Amino acid sequence: MDANQFLAEFGHIANAPGGIARLRELVYQFAVTGKLTQQREEDGGADSVLTNVARIRKQLIAEKKFKRSPKLESTQLVPPLIDLPPSWRWSRLLDLGEINPRNQVEEDSESVIMATFVPMAAVSELHSIAIAGDVRPWSEIKKGYTHFANGDVLLAKITPCFENGKSAVVRGLEHNIGSGSTEFHVFRPISEDVNPAYIYLFIRSPLFRAKGEASMTGTAGQKRLPTDYFALCAMPFPPTEEQSRIVAKVDELMALCDQLEVQQQKRRTLQNNLRQSILQAVAASQSSQELKESWQRLQTNFGQLFSTPEDVAQLRALILDLAVHGLLVERSNVDTPLDTWLEQVKTTKAHLVKQKLIPKQTAFSNVPEEEYPFPLPKGWAFVRLGEIANKIGSGSTPRGGRKVYVNKGIPFLRSQNIWNNGLRLDDVAYIPAEVHERMSGTAVAANDVLLNITGASLGRCALVPADFGEANVSQHVTIIRLTDVEIREYIHLCILSPYTQAMIWGRQVGMAREGLSKKVLEQFEIPLPPIAEQKRIVARVAELMKFCDTLESKLHRTLVVSEHLATASVATLTGIATEQEEEPMKAPKTELVAPVRLGTPPGIKSQAPLATILARHSGEMSAKDLWQRFGGEIDAFYAQLKVEVAHGWILEPEKAEMLEKIEE
Repeated sequence: MDANQFLAEFGHIANAPGGIARLRELVYQFAVTGKLTQQREEDGGADSVLTNVARIRKQLIAEKKFKRSPKLESTQLVPPLIDLPPSWRWSRLLDLGEINPRNQVEEDSESVIMATFVPMAAVSELHSIAIAGDVRPWSEIKKGYTHFANGDVLLAKITPCFENGKSAVVRGLEHNIGSGSTEFHVFRPISEDVNPAYIYLFIRSPLFRAKGEASMTGTAGQKRLPTDYFALCAMPFPPTEEQSRIVAKVDELMALCDQLEVQQQKRRTLQNNLRQSILQAVAASQSSQELKESWQRLQTNFGQLFSTPEDVAQLRALILDLAVHGLLVERSNVDTPLDTWLEQVKTTKAHLVKQKLIPKQTAFSNVPEEEYPFPLPKGWAFVRLGEIANKIGSGSTPRGGRKVYVNKGIPFLRSQNIWNNGLRLDDVAYIPAEVHERMSGTAVAANDVLLNITGASLGRCALVPADFGEANVSQHVTIIRLTDVEIREYIHLCILSPYTQAMIWGRQVGMAREGLSKKVLEQFEIPLPPIAEQKRIVARVAELMKFCDTLESKLHRTLVVSEHLATASVATLTGIATEQEEEPMKAPKTELVAPVRLGTPPGIKSQAPLATILARHSGEMSAKDLWQRFGGEIDAFYAQLKVEVAHGWILEPEKAEMLEKIEE
């Protein structure tokens, strides 16, 4: 290994996304190619070890104590073009021990022999973590399962467990024998000169894994590493004493990687806390001048405060919070007073009622100034949402439910179609025109505001375009039809603000399925400025959101470039490309289980729908159940999950594991 080259690349690798994992790959690769420890003349050579192993193997075969693989034994060893130290030799697991052996237990003692059963979940993805299981009678688990014993090496052969590194050296089994998932490959050394821990390093190295991933067979989500690859992959083999030194050095370096990982996590936590503190200081500004000064401090430290695209979500929330507090734009004395506009709205509604174009409207009490949720600028007022809307009401499910859906017809908008940046109609359902006519009371009109009122997507809000045609909505979506459509954009951003989102999440009603009722929504206290100022606020928010888009895009590009650079650095140092093209997974597979657990509970103003769902379900759910309750597209679910993990509201999920099909 070129130490200068490694040090030059170290920073690129360690600080990239997944950088510590890259460093671990380097350690494994250097370990099994003779670049991690010095060779010693007194160790002798690998030739004598291989000769001795071959002798033991021949003897075990003669005694019928060795499980042979006749179809594999005729295959020639084909080593890659990698230089090895002079004392090393190329070998294969097939030549060093048994592949997927069977444990031998006397039949008359099976009923009293106890063994350890180890499920896939008990094998860690981390380095050198012992496996665990439960003790059962051997007679119950001897058939239909993989066999192993202390000193064996386990490797998960299915996707995604193989890609995630699930493997182990079996240690600490009670009664020495074990059984477990059928989705393990097992190697059992036949000589003490073959160190199981060194074999473990090899199957975790890019030398083994890169080509291994490309060799997997089967369909997406059900791929497996073939036995022939596991048994026949060319393996660099050092003398016995050097194997032990390599294992010790790797353990030492992995401990350093652990420390570096902890340091990075602490640094990230400090960054998150600092960013939140500065953003809160900006939000607490009491005047335009104070806001200008605190924003300047924020802008000066953008590079230190924002390092991932997910961080920008807090900045977006801050902008919306400042908008509804009246701190984003200057006020003007020439704006039409809000009171004048409110009288016009009242007159318009009365005229529409008289013409029987809208039903008789509920009378709403004013919001007393002493009950304002927060102070407002001069000229603003809190008004009830019902005061400024002709209609607030949810849709309904058509009689017959999904059975009445058709391939073409009137769009039927459900919660998964309602997004903050607009309607998404790629998976919209359709209902016949006659069904739409029967549901005329829940028909959508141009310029309506649509709000999700139940489920995990509670609070998502979209504007219906002015040129939108006919549509209807489900019972999970409410229509807010404003008396003056000129305010729709301001009302939209107000609904998305932390202030209103806190009301939405905090004022739900119902026992079986919580949600927002019409009566509750009508009473929402909306901070309302004069119409001209609303338009200036909307324009300013749009400008700042474009800045957020740019910042987000820049951070994303930086992470992508950093990751590619780290990958290239590892490939340069190891001579092996470790990246394989991934097949997109559009939805969690039924057979995949990834427990998601609640972390630090979010504050009431935090936009954390997934953490909120978890809090209502004992703090833990499977990824699939959580996704279904979220109610959106899978890509949006994963994006939201990533945001909430970054904030610590949800713990970092473990990788999905294949459910084992335990035979009865």
